[in-house]
Amino acid sequence: MNTVKPFYTHESDSNIMIKKDRQEVTDWTDDLEYINEELEYLLDIEDRMLNNAQLYKQLHNIRRENQLRLGILYRYEGTMRNADECDTLACDAFYLHKHEKNRNEYLALVKKYRKIKLNVLSKILSNSKR
Repeated sequence: MNTVKPFYTHESDSNIMIKKDRQEVTDWTDDLEYINEELEYLLDIEDRMLNNAQLYKQLHNIRRENQLRLGILYRYEGTMRNADECDTLACDAFYLHKHEKNRNEYLALVKKYRKIKLNVLSKILSNSKR
């Protein structure tokens, strides 16, 4: 993870929130990049040890979803600069809603990935007991 930049007492609440949101998006993209690396290993394990067509399909689907989510987050990170220029509550609410939507979709993907990962690990264990 990246080093968190401190907040200063002279900063406005909105600047602190924007800074926090940017750091959060950076953390999300770091997590998803790491998941990409893990998925490559899980796909190799599935190919070499498990040979389970359903699991293979799940791993490829989650990898595709992860790549799409990463792209969305990278684009979102680029548009976050526009939040600095908000001067109305409607504008602030738009960016807040967009951030919360991205957070929820990120969390849903991570939850789905963890479930698939546990499935792979449990199949490895069940195969090794034979």
